Amino acid sequence: MSQEPCASAKRVFWIVDNGSSHRGQKAADRLTAAFPNTVMVHIPVHASWLNQVAIYFSAVQRKALSPNGFTDLTEVRDRLRAFEDRYNATAQPFQWRLITSDLDGLLARLDRHTADHHEESSVAPAA
Repeated sequence: MSQEPCASAKRVFWIVDNGSSHRGQKAADRLTAAFPNTVMVHIPVHASWLNQVAIYFSAVQRKALSPNGFTDLTEVRDRLRAFEDRYNATAQPFQWRLITSDLDGLLARLDRHTADHHEESSVAPAA
């Protein structure tokens, strides 16, 4: 954060999961106190950082590295840099499709499913 381009940026967004080291408003407040130009953005609880990384690398694979008929590493490097430049120029904010009510419905279905299976497994077999 003390080096460019972050040091002079109007805002720097830190995208974080809900891990214990940076969970909640206290973590965001600590970060902003240390670096006033930062904004901590928590991804939804159901969206792990690992899942986000997998999604990104899947896009890179599909859009930049396929087909993979490269003759040398320089060609791979150049393709990845071109992809990065194009992606950064055209990227749009992501709109999460799963909203709170959807998640509530999913959790309720899981609870019913778990209860049904618990009842089935607790019934004594007929003799």
